[in-house]
Amino acid sequence: MSTAKQDIIAVDTAPEKEPCLETSVPRKAASFRQLLLRFIVIYWRSIVVITWPIVLSPIIIYNNERMYRCLYVVAMMAVYWVTEALPLPITSLMPIFLYPIMGILDTTDTTKCYLNDTTMMFLASLIIAVAIEHSGLHMRVAFLIIKVVGCGHRRLSFGIFLVTMFISMWISNTAATAMMIPIINTVLMEMENQGLGAMFIEDKDDFENAEGGERAKKPTRATMTYYMIASYASSIGGTGTVVGSGTNLTFKGLYEGRFPHSPGINFSEWMCYAVPPMLICGFLIWIWLQIMYMGMFRPNSKDAQDVNIGREGEKIAENVIQQKYKDLGPITWHESCVAILFVLVIFMWFFRKPGFVTGWPTYITSMPFKDSSSAIFVTLLMFIIPANLDFLNSFSKDPSKRPTKPTPGLISWKLIQTRMHWGLMFVLGGGFALSVGSTDSGLSTLLGNALTGLRYLHPVVILFIVCFMAQMITELTSNVAIANIILPILAELCVSIKLHPLYLMLPASLCCSFSFHLPVGTPPNAIATAAGHIKTKDLVIAGIGPSVITLIVLTIGFPTWGSVIYDLHEFPDWANMTMSTKS
Repeated sequence: MSTAKQDIIAVDTAPEKEPCLETSVPRKAASFRQLLLRFIVIYWRSIVVITWPIVLSPIIIYNNERMYRCLYVVAMMAVYWVTEALPLPITSLMPIFLYPIMGILDTTDTTKCYLNDTTMMFLASLIIAVAIEHSGLHMRVAFLIIKVVGCGHRRLSFGIFLVTMFISMWISNTAATAMMIPIINTVLMEMENQGLGAMFIEDKDDFENAEGGERAKKPTRATMTYYMIASYASSIGGTGTVVGSGTNLTFKGLYEGRFPHSPGINFSEWMCYAVPPMLICGFLIWIWLQIMYMGMFRPNSKDAQDVNIGREGEKIAENVIQQKYKDLGPITWHESCVAILFVLVIFMWFFRKPGFVTGWPTYITSMPFKDSSSAIFVTLLMFIIPANLDFLNSFSKDPSKRPTKPTPGLISWKLIQTRMHWGLMFVLGGGFALSVGSTDSGLSTLLGNALTGLRYLHPVVILFIVCFMAQMITELTSNVAIANIILPILAELCVSIKLHPLYLMLPASLCCSFSFHLPVGTPPNAIATAAGHIKTKDLVIAGIGPSVITLIVLTIGFPTWGSVIYDLHEFPDWANMTMSTKS
């Protein structure tokens, strides 16, 4: 029976509505419990915002010391962050009012937390990332790497993993995922059009989402692999550099703020430590997805047969990538300038204080020079250098070649206003404010002393517990918010049990980026599941491998490889020095 005929029969046989019956017989009144439940479901955020401060009030009623007033603010903001009852940036601004009014920290010292070296580093790195996207340089790099790696299903998926991971080291994880999704769609759709495998198939078990008499669609196992790769690779790649993720910069700000006499976190040391674990985790996660969904080591399985597209299929995929690359045209002046500036800022970051040679700033100035200064310098150049060379034709004999308007820069302020994630700067600042307030009020010492019982456990065991808890919690809410909550506590725990602060803080900050199970855990997961129509239960199962892999690699890798890069064997003297908010 045709769909149209089914629709006609459905209309003809549908029972007629009887409006008079509805008006004559009143509906049964909803019970108070039903109305209350409906009210809570609709207004739960407002309920949390209003009632949670009241619930916490016994803290300051019981003891009105400064540290307990700070605990009140910390506990209130933690729940607001986790539940997102208020927008994350708005919650982050609360210390500016609550700290001075409650006598925790004055307004001047509080507001200093919102614009410091780390937030300026974050701002400049985002502007550089926007410039890369605006020029189209990231697309050229992506297609070039995929062309080199190859276009069989396994090689193509590996190439996409490498590209996403590399790009995510320099731009936001969200942008890296969003960039790769159209590439994946194009390649898979072309393969489907050539009869080399379907992207989506009918979901015989899903009746709720069926429309127009047609069954709902679900991705094939091979399709799910590609979309999960885009999400997982961006989360892994974001750990490779200190600018790759908001949680990395959160850690940098909290660590250097709490331990101002420490050597600090520099770009070169972070890369030397983080890139090897990043590559190991990335390769093992790719293997996991190949085994789970593409039949690796199971040559006779249906999954393996489905991805075996032969030389003909590889040729089609190669043609798609080749055509996409040709569509970009020859490399432009705009792309060339952005690429040169990108390499320049990496050079300036890496060789500011590399450790094996004298840093380049020492030849120019005796003043302390941070990575944010290099990033801002390159940002300024992007506004100064023109995006094209039309101005060279200003005195051309041909009037049609003479420019009629000013040549724009490599990036414009209007573009920054529309593409920047301004709210995340406030989230970073709010976390730094909590850290400063907790330390200055004595709350951090109180929490650290309460956790001294952990000194009887082996440091590796403590590290495993911390990483496991960070990974579990970050599945439920914002990665940066979780880092702001747990990292100050870990700093005081390390001081209390005489453990190098990096031992727990750095791996925990990385684990805050490792959300692999739920769409709400991180934007890349949400983008991939929406684009690929992946069900939550499938993502939950697929995320088991990445969670276990990253947990084991970090737990083993940081006490070993981390000790080579950072001197973790002894508790440093500078960790006992208190932080001064007046400096």
